[in-house]
Formats: sequence, structure tokens, C-alpha cells
Amino acid sequence: MLSDAFYRAVERRIEWLTLAVSFSGAAYASQRWGWRAGVGVAAGGVVSWLNFRWLDQGVTALLGTAAAPSGGELAPAAGWIYARFIGRMVLLLVALYAIFKVPWLPGRAVLAGLFSLICAVLLEVSYEVATGFREPDSRR
Repeated sequence: MLSDAFYRAVERRIEWLTLAVSFSGAAYASQRWGWRAGVGVAAGGVVSWLNFRWLDQGVTALLGTAAAPSGGELAPAAGWIYARFIGRMVLLLVALYAIFKVPWLPGRAVLAGLFSLICAVLLEVSYEVATGFREPDSRR
């Protein structure tokens, strides 16, 4: 069984890989198709990163409140948990609105940035398969 430290390390790597993939893609798009495409990829990547981060924090907090001591009552979830779950949807709707309404921002570039999280997850899974799912302490 893998420890909590293993999963925290995976989450941290996915976060920075998302940003790395999106900003690398933004640099490439800027060179290939112009600065507008680069801004679109970077904006989509930041939205993707925020979406993952807020989802991770919300799920972690909800699981923490659900795991009450045996015989104890469940603690109420904090209001910020709900705000972040709703905020994730609002953030994606704002990105969708920008794709359709901002004439200088290429929609395909924003969508490419939104897919940076998927690329980061695929890179992380490849890394874990290659290293044999070792615990963080055994990687040294």
C-alpha cells in the first residue's frame, strides 16, 4: 500500500508539470503562431492548473471532514470548500466565454492550454511506471 507522502508527491509533480507543459507550449505557440496564441495557451494552462489545485484541496478537505473519529459526529465542511467547487465551474465558464467573445484570443490555443493537465498526468503516470511506484524516501 502506498503512503500519503507518495500521493502528495504525485500531486505536487502534477501541479508543476501542468505549469511546465503549458508554459512550454505557450513559448512554442508564440514562436510558431504569434504572441496571441502564446497568451491563449498560457491562459488555458493557468486555468487548468487552478482547476486541478482547487479540486485537490476541496476533495482533501471533504475527506478530512468525512473521516471523523469513530463514534463522533461529522464536522461541517468549511464554506471555502463549496466556494472552490463552484469557483472551478465559474472559472471554466469564464474561459469558455473568453474563447467565444474575445476576438484576439485564439480559442484553439486556450483549449490546448486546458489540455496541459492531461499531458501532465500522462507524464506523471509514465514516470511512476518507469520507476516502479516507489515511495518518495526510496527514490534517493
